[in-house]
Amino acid sequence: MSSVSADDTIVAIATPPGRGGVGVVRLSGPDAGRIAEAIAGSLPTPRIASLRTFHDAEGPIDEGLVVVFPAPRSYTGQTVVEFHGHGSPVALDLLVQRALILGARMAEPGEFTQRAYLNDRLDLATAESVADLIDASSAAAVRAAQRSLTGEFSRRVSAIQMALEHLRIEVEASIDFADEDIELQESAGIRRRLAETAIELADLRAKAAEGRLLTEGLVVALAGRPNAGKSSLLNALTGHDAAIVTAVPGTTRDVLRERVNLGGVPVWLYDTAGLRATEDPVEVEGIQRAKRAIADADHVLYLIDSTDPLACAAADAEIAALNTEAVTAVYTKADLSPVTAVEATLRISTLDRQSLDRLRDTLVRILSVDTVSAGAFSARRRHLDALSNTERYLNAARACADHADTDLLAEELRAAHQALGVITGAVSSEDLLGRIFSTFCIGK
Repeated sequence: MSSVSADDTIVAIATPPGRGGVGVVRLSGPDAGRIAEAIAGSLPTPRIASLRTFHDAEGPIDEGLVVVFPAPRSYTGQTVVEFHGHGSPVALDLLVQRALILGARMAEPGEFTQRAYLNDRLDLATAESVADLIDASSAAAVRAAQRSLTGEFSRRVSAIQMALEHLRIEVEASIDFADEDIELQESAGIRRRLAETAIELADLRAKAAEGRLLTEGLVVALAGRPNAGKSSLLNALTGHDAAIVTAVPGTTRDVLRERVNLGGVPVWLYDTAGLRATEDPVEVEGIQRAKRAIADADHVLYLIDSTDPLACAAADAEIAALNTEAVTAVYTKADLSPVTAVEATLRISTLDRQSLDRLRDTLVRILSVDTVSAGAFSARRRHLDALSNTERYLNAARACADHADTDLLAEELRAAHQALGVITGAVSSEDLLGRIFSTFCIGK
């Protein structure tokens, strides 16, 4: 996206693909008004939707509403025009093609929101919450994204940035004006303010971690021997036949990924290949992929066939070989084995709804899904990384303050301030912006 010009006039369909009652085509840029006038004949009063007929070179295309948002008071900060017509994919495409002939170009993914960021209509964290709101898969995720969209996350980040900036000013003044007896030890409550900032940062990081659960979700890998019931459990938890289930061992060769809603938090379930010794090269590759998925998962459900005495006897050793503490043993096919067959805390049958509910409750507890507070806001992994880096620099600054090392203290505060600026875009790069906005839909 860095190779395109922000001065171009861009066009895109802003509604989802497919047929619908209403379809929206959006224009943004310096020529948006001219192009829209050529299509609609005349433009209505700004911000008042008016009925117009949309034309191309061959005649009328559609009839609908036109809304004009003059610069700079628009979503992108440029002149924006929206055509609200019928949701015919063909009619919408004809409308876009006409705009292209008249001088617009197709928008890149997320380019409307990127322009809003570049024109200071949104900061970077708020811009990302637009995509989070669109992708929200639960009511809790919607509310978290909306809180970020209204700027709550950014305001808290900015408040900490301001505190760090004020601390930097005092510390650097004590260095630059040492001859005038402005000393760090005499500045009012420097250590106390560092400690207060650290507390605020820790609280923000905790809230962001909660928000990441709602935004990105968690990964739970279903692991175990072949025919332990992994694919059957995936189908039962998702409510549809996502995976092929047969009595033939080794049916699953690749990692299957399905998303479910667990306590308002999206959880990705990974159905993996059965773990066993084999010489089949395709199955060997599947097992290697399974091991990578298990290593990357937030939690592992290790499934054991409770009707197989050998599998039950080997379960502890096989679980230990996974080399992770984030694992729960689940004994499957409980409807086919006596209750006393194994001493297990978690026994399920995919045919027994109550046992599946117990498994869901266990996952909620293990994954700490139930700890997500009502005040969480949407956040992403990069936000957590930035907050962690800021926390590390701030802790180093506190150590410097304890030893009255003003030169190093100033440098650590500068690094902390810069690390935090990555979240809102005060410190950014073209590569970062490209990665972020490429995840948006075309019309946003």
